[in-house]
Amino acid sequence: MALGEEPAAGAPEDRAEDEALARGGALESFGESAETRALLGRLRAVLGDRAAREGALERFRVIMDKYQEQPHLLDPHLEWMMNLLLDIVQDKTSPADLIHLAFKFLYIITKTYLVVSDKARDAAAILVSKFVTRPDVKQKKMAGFLDWSLHTLARSSFQTIEGVIAMDGTLQALAQIFKHGKREDCLPYAATVLERLAGCRLPRSNQTLLRKLGVKLIQRLGLTFLKPRLAEWRYQRGCRSLAANLQLCTQSQQELKTHVETPAGDGDYDVPEEVESVIEQLLVGLKDQDTIVRWSAAKGIGRMAARLPKELADDVVGSVLDCFSFQETDNAWHGGCLALAELGRRGLLLPSRLGDVVPVILKALTYEEKRGSCSVGTNVRDAACYVCWAFARAYEPRELQPFVAAISSALVIATVFDRNINCRRAASAAFQENVGRQGTFPHGIDILTAADYFAVGNRANCFLVISTFIAGFPEYTQPMIDHLVTMKINHWDGAIRELSAKALHNLAQRAPEYSAAHVLPRLLSMTQSLDLHTRHGAVLACAEVTRGLDRLAVQEDRPLADYLDDAVVGGLKHIHQQLYDRQLYRGLGGELMRQAVCVLIENLSLSKIPFRGDTIIDGWQWLIDDTLRNLHLISTPSRQQIKEAAVLALDALCREYYTPEAGEADPARQEELIRQYLAELQSPEEMARCGFSLALGALPCFLLRGRLQQVLAGLGAVTRVRPEDVSFAESRRDALKAISRVCQTVGVRAGGAPDEVVCEANVSQIYHTLLDCLRDYTTDSRGDVGAWVREAAMTSLMDLTLLLGREQPELIEASVCQQVMCCVAQQASEKIDRVRAHAARVFMALLHSGGSPVPHVPHREELEKLFPSSDVDSVNWNAPSQAFPRITRLLGLPAYRYHVLLGLAVSVGGLTESTVRYSTQSLFDYMKGIQNDPQALEGFGGTLLQVFEDNLLNDRVSVPLLRTLDQMLANGCFDLFTAEQNHPFSVKLLALCKEEIKKSKDVQKLRSSVAVFCGMVQFPGDVRRKVLLQLCLLLCHPFPVIRKTTASQVYEMLLTYGDIMREDVLDEVMSVLGTTAWDAELPLVRGQRNRLCDLLGVPRPQLVPKSGTR
Repeated sequence: MALGEEPAAGAPEDRAEDEALARGGALESFGESAETRALLGRLRAVLGDRAAREGALERFRVIMDKYQEQPHLLDPHLEWMMNLLLDIVQDKTSPADLIHLAFKFLYIITKTYLVVSDKARDAAAILVSKFVTRPDVKQKKMAGFLDWSLHTLARSSFQTIEGVIAMDGTLQALAQIFKHGKREDCLPYAATVLERLAGCRLPRSNQTLLRKLGVKLIQRLGLTFLKPRLAEWRYQRGCRSLAANLQLCTQSQQELKTHVETPAGDGDYDVPEEVESVIEQLLVGLKDQDTIVRWSAAKGIGRMAARLPKELADDVVGSVLDCFSFQETDNAWHGGCLALAELGRRGLLLPSRLGDVVPVILKALTYEEKRGSCSVGTNVRDAACYVCWAFARAYEPRELQPFVAAISSALVIATVFDRNINCRRAASAAFQENVGRQGTFPHGIDILTAADYFAVGNRANCFLVISTFIAGFPEYTQPMIDHLVTMKINHWDGAIRELSAKALHNLAQRAPEYSAAHVLPRLLSMTQSLDLHTRHGAVLACAEVTRGLDRLAVQEDRPLADYLDDAVVGGLKHIHQQLYDRQLYRGLGGELMRQAVCVLIENLSLSKIPFRGDTIIDGWQWLIDDTLRNLHLISTPSRQQIKEAAVLALDALCREYYTPEAGEADPARQEELIRQYLAELQSPEEMARCGFSLALGALPCFLLRGRLQQVLAGLGAVTRVRPEDVSFAESRRDALKAISRVCQTVGVRAGGAPDEVVCEANVSQIYHTLLDCLRDYTTDSRGDVGAWVREAAMTSLMDLTLLLGREQPELIEASVCQQVMCCVAQQASEKIDRVRAHAARVFMALLHSGGSPVPHVPHREELEKLFPSSDVDSVNWNAPSQAFPRITRLLGLPAYRYHVLLGLAVSVGGLTESTVRYSTQSLFDYMKGIQNDPQALEGFGGTLLQVFEDNLLNDRVSVPLLRTLDQMLANGCFDLFTAEQNHPFSVKLLALCKEEIKKSKDVQKLRSSVAVFCGMVQFPGDVRRKVLLQLCLLLCHPFPVIRKTTASQVYEMLLTYGDIMREDVLDEVMSVLGTTAWDAELPLVRGQRNRLCDLLGVPRPQLVPKSGTR
């Protein structure tokens, strides 16, 4: 059949193949293995007989076609088939005809493997391409193989898996053939292949690999149409040595030796009409949705342009530039950048075109298009950096000289202000390449030193540190400011808007006149924008620029009015009222605007803008109060940030505009604020309590003077746990923070008035409030939320104690100091890593408080030896392996033993594997040290029982404490007590355990108590008999799981402590325990239990009749 003709329906050569396809996946194994081995083995014999030779070849083809749909069945047999054929090929005595015959069989196998689904397909494509392009094979096989390939493509569909696999292998093979084959051999078939390939409609496929292979094949066909030649008109850069470049840049431009554009000799160019179709399809490929397709198309554009006449290549460049239209998608921009980079790299983008190309690339460096809640364009900016990198290597410095200022500024901006880390690093690399290759970028080495690959990895560092350094060079200052105002202040990502505003704060000090005269008026106009992000960013930027200019004015000892004229000050003043009038504080957008205006209030107040006595102050105060009052209506992710912004705004507002003129606050303003804020502390909304607690903490000293007792009492009430607000842990936490801040604000004076300062009259109440909060173990669906309160309480205790230690140490009572240290030590031994680490840091801060030591610290000398100051930084208190061995040392100090043991009991009996392991190990190490010290062991046992007694029926402590006791009894920690009958420790422990489980239905508690009872059997005397009686009672517990657990534990206990009874009795007891179904009905179980009571020598429990009601 001639190449390009449609295959005839039902052609004989296709019949066997069609039958194989019809059978589908019905085969289970390679059934013709023996026949195939025999067929390949007799090739030498059939070589002389043409009919036999043709018959063998046809039979092998039929067998291979049969397995075309299931080629994996051939895999186990492929090796021996290949070996048989290769042995013939490699045998030097084989005649040429026999070698040709062997290769025909190899060719059939290869075609079969072109349609498999694994990597063998790729190898088969390379093999068949190498084979059919051989000089001795191409005339006989190339046309037939291409015919078969086009037939396969025509009948395959990219909408089925089988079709995709077949098209993949076929396209790979075709691409390899047109790559490895000689042009004169492939040219006769290229037009037909191109036509048939267009009929496959590959650009419509959703298979990325097929589209990529299609583009690859199209560019190979295009290269086949054009004669291979090196374009004489291309731009050639003479010197590509980096060292030589750096030397040349210091010399006169006249000394540069450059290979400039040479006249094009286009007379002998013969461009077939198919080339236009190829270029068109490659340009379409530049806009593909997948990067690998666009990248392949870009390389194809570069290769094709290198063989075109100058005019046609310039037309190609023009078509590529058409991709950079704002009507095009980001895919087109990305593909266009890749194509320009390829053209530039190959010298096909002539310097005369740079005037059109550079502006486009500058736009691409900042390209970003919003899509919903995110944006696209990262790949475009990255590719634009690649273009700049390629241009640096492609052109002489004098060619790029007119564009140096624009390119260098754009790359610097991308390096420090791009949102994506990869783009920042790509821009840094491109800038570095330009500095090295071109040598014309201003301050290049200095900038590269600050903005290297690793430095630009941190986005905040780029925006706030590196940008400030670079802005010190005047060539970059204004472009950076303009970019932030134009592109970043209205960015969709709130974090970028905030960083941009802070960056403008720094840059305003580098260009104060420009910022005041041009930037601020522009930002003020943007504050009224309809776009929420623009409005939010503009308000933040106004605040930060104003604050930046104020700081510069202070440094230069100039008034701020030198920079800000009345129009700008008026514009800043009216921002709040304009937003309020337009009702822009409502809804989801209102969250952003409230936060931004609070930042504005803070910065204008800190900048001392002259608004004292103006009505705008009341408007600002309303906004702050309304925001704090309605925090519960704000979305959770934004709530904390808005709350902090409002509190900081209140702090700055009060200090600047409520500052007393004659030493006293305005009584009316003070009364209104304190009364309103204290009333809000009783709000039913937790978030309102949080906000107004922190607001009270932020009030300056002159507003608290004379109202301190009221404020402390109000905040103290918030910290107390009441049934109706038990889950308000966040409000309790913030109230504790506020108490600490109020104490820091008003200061300490021993003989002062309790309404004025922290003094002898109120310090004990403050300590009482803070210490009470260390017992907050509230839990809800979020977990141990009381941990937030305990952490805040510890921080407040540390701040208050250190404050008193510095200024009035006599106010710290010995009993209070002991309570503080012991309670903090307890928290440092508990199970939550974060709380434990925080408590350890607080403990170390109180112990090593610097120049003014905290008085009355119990066992200070021993503590300083156990916890040297070097441990503050060297120990990772979050790690149980490092924390518990140190904390358990406190058990040897009587003052700390109770609290540390209380914390350790919760940790040892906890659930976290690492915490349990290291706390248990540390506790047992301590116990080993006191095993031979009866007095120390008695003291430890008494403290342990006291902890148990104080926490009876407190499941948070009692359940893990039972687990701790079980482990201690099993580990022999109390063996010294077993030498004495009815030791007081065992007697009291038994009584406490009985009381703890009395009427309990907690399965975990009951199981833990069973283990403790079994461990207590080692204590002799009446205690043992009572323990056995308790175990017998539990053997008839209403819960089957408890009965089974008790029986199992008692069985194990008797294996361990078998010497507590006679051997014959022991055997019978263990037999009863092992053979009884303890989860059966209670009447059946009770009989076996009573039998055990008789064997153990304990009285049978008697049923107590329930008292009936008449």
